[in-house]
Amino acid sequence: MRVFKSAQPRSEADISALRETVTGIINNVRENGDKALQDYNAKFDGCNRENLRISPEEIQQAYEMLTEDELADIKAAAANIKAFAQAQKESIGIVKDFSPAEGIKLGHRAIPVQSACCYVPGGGYPLYSTALMLGIPAKVAGVKRVTACSPVIKGTTTIHPKTLVAMDVAGIDEIYAVGGAQAIAAFSYGTDQIAPVNLIVGPGNSFVTEAKRQCYGKVGIDFVAGPSEVLVIADGQADPEVIAADLLAQSEHDRVAKGLVVTTSETLASAICDAVEAQLQQLDTAEIARVSWENTGEVLIADSLEEAVAYANEYAPEHLEVNVEEDKIDETVSALINYGSLFIGGNTAEVFGDYASGTNHTLPTLGAARYTGGVWVGTFIKICTYQSMTKDAMMNIAPLVSRLARGEGLIGHARAAEIRIEKNEG
Repeated sequence: MRVFKSAQPRSEADISALRETVTGIINNVRENGDKALQDYNAKFDGCNRENLRISPEEIQQAYEMLTEDELADIKAAAANIKAFAQAQKESIGIVKDFSPAEGIKLGHRAIPVQSACCYVPGGGYPLYSTALMLGIPAKVAGVKRVTACSPVIKGTTTIHPKTLVAMDVAGIDEIYAVGGAQAIAAFSYGTDQIAPVNLIVGPGNSFVTEAKRQCYGKVGIDFVAGPSEVLVIADGQADPEVIAADLLAQSEHDRVAKGLVVTTSETLASAICDAVEAQLQQLDTAEIARVSWENTGEVLIADSLEEAVAYANEYAPEHLEVNVEEDKIDETVSALINYGSLFIGGNTAEVFGDYASGTNHTLPTLGAARYTGGVWVGTFIKICTYQSMTKDAMMNIAPLVSRLARGEGLIGHARAAEIRIEKNEG
């Protein structure tokens, strides 16, 4: 593997300072509740609203601010996301009355969590697509109370209208105008206005991520995510301009997003770098995208597709594109095992999954794809086992359990089995 374009080492932020700051925010919310949330809204966003929950009238006003085409686009994306979520739910089977031995019945049920919060970032862009990606699978899963929160537009008292409409189209039950680490604390521990939830999902900045990490245990989370990233595996037939566009789509997220190419062609590597530079000249978000590309963008040259695949499996990227010869696609794809979401062939842009194809864009980053996938219907569903047995089955298994428990020195465990034997032999 040779480096054609290198990336600067990602500097570790002052983790201890971040943790201390977030701990202070969480404690403030726990102690002062809504007052703390209102103070943070005023401090960070210039928002002075007292009632944090978005009213039906505000949602209606948001609809009125969208054009018919904008609303139609949101609904079209929602339809694809919902259709795939429903297909995923149908794939989650139950196990009923499986019998490993005579008289024993085992099984599992698929039970939705009772409540969830969908954290939808605000920041520089209104990420209304995230409202669809989080709210729709939660509703399809059967979550009874689906809430959402997002920061307000700075200097106002309300969330971006497209985000509000997307939340409503997704079927979200309660929407709150609050963001940041303080929102995570509120939905974890509760305040007078916000009842706590069982599960929090969604991306966010480093403060949101750290708050999710610290609140985990009190509340469930999807995963701890970092900056967005895409890795492209490409051979000589790939179109450098298409790949450059995909890299910049990631780079414009923020200054620490990462675009990475592993190619078997040095000619393509050079052409991609030239294409990125040319497209940056025309890109409205070039101020952010250029910093990201120059600092974290990377182009590597592999000796073979096998080496490229091995690198991708080790890196475990959030988004993974495969842009190789048609007759090499199946072999390449089958060898890939670590990724958040996979995009196969030059026609399949990563941004299609970001918005409208139907798969979820809330995905693991920073190598977490080695042990988890992204948000899906199953994120909101618990698989809970059960068992029952007849008297004869109990009499058959109890001696085994007694011996195993005594072998561990857990005499109380053994007696719980033995007392049943004694009562049924007497």
